[in-house]
Amino acid sequence: MADRPTLLHRIMPSGEIMPYRAAVHIFAVALFGGLSAPISAAPLGNAPTFARIFGDHSVLQRDRPLAIWGQAAPHARVRVTLGGGAATAVADASGKWQATLPAHHAGGPYTLTATADGVSTNLADVMVGDVYLCGGQSNMEFPARLSTGAWSGLGSPADSGLRFATIVKDSEPAPLADLHDPAPWKIAGPDTIPDASAVCYYMARALRKSEHVPVGFVAADWGGTTIQGWISAGALATLPAYRERVAQVARLAVDAPGAHADEDHRQEAWWDAHDPQASAERAWIAPGFDDTGWPVYTPNGSWKDAGVTQLSGFDGVVWLRKRVDLTAAQAAAATQMQLGPVDTFDTTWINGHRVGSGGTAWAWRIYDLPAGTLHAGANEIVLRVLGGGGPTGDPAMRGIRTTTGELIPLEGAWRYRTGMRATGLAVPPAPWDVPTSLTTLYNGMIAPIARYGWKLAAWYQGESNVGAANEYATLLPMLMADWRRASGEPELPFAIVQLANYGTPRSDPAESGWAELRAAQARVARADPHAALAVTIDVGDRFDIHPSQKLVVGERLANAARVIAYHHDGVVGGPEAIAVTRSGGDLIIQFRNTGAGLRSYGASVVIGFEVCAVTRCHFVPGEAAGSIVRLRGAGDTQSTRVRYAWADAPITNLYGGGELPVVPFELPVKDHNGNSDVVR
Repeated sequence: MADRPTLLHRIMPSGEIMPYRAAVHIFAVALFGGLSAPISAAPLGNAPTFARIFGDHSVLQRDRPLAIWGQAAPHARVRVTLGGGAATAVADASGKWQATLPAHHAGGPYTLTATADGVSTNLADVMVGDVYLCGGQSNMEFPARLSTGAWSGLGSPADSGLRFATIVKDSEPAPLADLHDPAPWKIAGPDTIPDASAVCYYMARALRKSEHVPVGFVAADWGGTTIQGWISAGALATLPAYRERVAQVARLAVDAPGAHADEDHRQEAWWDAHDPQASAERAWIAPGFDDTGWPVYTPNGSWKDAGVTQLSGFDGVVWLRKRVDLTAAQAAAATQMQLGPVDTFDTTWINGHRVGSGGTAWAWRIYDLPAGTLHAGANEIVLRVLGGGGPTGDPAMRGIRTTTGELIPLEGAWRYRTGMRATGLAVPPAPWDVPTSLTTLYNGMIAPIARYGWKLAAWYQGESNVGAANEYATLLPMLMADWRRASGEPELPFAIVQLANYGTPRSDPAESGWAELRAAQARVARADPHAALAVTIDVGDRFDIHPSQKLVVGERLANAARVIAYHHDGVVGGPEAIAVTRSGGDLIIQFRNTGAGLRSYGASVVIGFEVCAVTRCHFVPGEAAGSIVRLRGAGDTQSTRVRYAWADAPITNLYGGGELPVVPFELPVKDHNGNSDVVR
């Protein structure tokens, strides 16, 4: 058990996934000189280095003291200079140092220099302006080259006043003092922007044009992740539902074998509680088990499509076994087993030793292989899969990786045997499993850069938390407070992207997890004086959870930023409903932030409104005029609530000034005393 791997991993700039154990080794090498920070020239002698968020072409936040930190010889005296400003720091016993430079107005380029013991490290072409931190899941990660209009919109000449950095994906059990990898700063241009975050780029570009200062953005995002992974352990552990699992993650950092042993016992206890055959089937894990009587199939997509009668339409447990012959050299050089995606929950053993598990159908399984896991000759691989498809990836990408980069293939047939039939069952994943991990993304991608200095944070996430809107209404403000605390900026503005329309349109009203999540996002933004909402209900794609119209989203974020971060006059977001009252036989909905007034596009009536009586709702057309919408004939005494755009993929046509769509909502109908004014 001492050499058990973890499932925490990093995504390298090349796209390669590196498990956590290898990441720890690289961090140790980096700390003691094997890797250097992104500097103009390699440091000489005992030259201090900067933390990896700093680099050539970086942008530092204007008009506030600048925290600069890095590594030097223990107890070294470090002098830091930028332009005409200077500061001195003394490294601690481990060599960590931090200096605070005086505030600078927007300008540059400068050279940022750290000097100790007569030798210096220089960062060139450093600008001072405004810096934005962009976080979230895949719609924040979505690259500019895939956005609508990219073929004509990304070819502009490079703008030396617009720069960006992308944080390498890194999942860690404890907060890092520094990034494992440099986050190279790049000048925005046709050769660099295509792979940048589209939403963040379009927001930054718009603000660059309107504010006329150098700007930079830092993207820290990871597709498919839940919000829980982006919150610190200290914050998340204040919620009783997470306290024990957060403690498990913390234990992983100091006692990985013990943490894995506990997780193994928990998972096997789950199997004993849910599968009557679990105990007997564990015999199939043992090396040397005679599986010659098992049938075979070749995993290439879902097992339901394999042309095997027994697996066609099968949901439940399937055991898979395969032997692979290795030379002594191959066994000694093996570092990882790469299975690709597995539908849905797998537990994997090699030669009777458990090497990992995962529970997200689209997530690749890449498991670390400690020394001694494999040996010369025949090796037995066993998978227990609970789901509806098994290994679904390209068989050519399935294999054992070695230190030389070789991929020893695991193509061809596997022996299989079915277990219990089951639908709707899910093994709770380990608390460090990405994409549903707790706190690990904060540890690896936010903690090391939190002090950098930010003008604004932009957040685009929530798709992976649909179905838990009430909890999200607690977690989102927790994340905002957490990042503000870590950055030392208690009033850091947050611009939140509300989820776009996605899914099957409905011809009759129904409940919607997406609508509930949007309502939670709106409540959080409304309650925070330093937050704003960018509504995107009209620019989604009901067929694609990753809509390509990112330009509009980025510009709506910029519009919000001008109000909450730059304090310009203007409407922070789209029109918001504030009250529903009866007027004769009609219902009157009052709005704010309407600009020049409400208008409907494509028809003289407004669509998307529902009037509800207890649990039954029906569509009602509306008439927009000024700052109100009238629902004629809908004001009978049975009407208790009004909803708008309350669906996964609603069809809407109501806008205010600035082409901003109305914020989806649900409101109670007020009585004649004005009661029941809770907004959702």
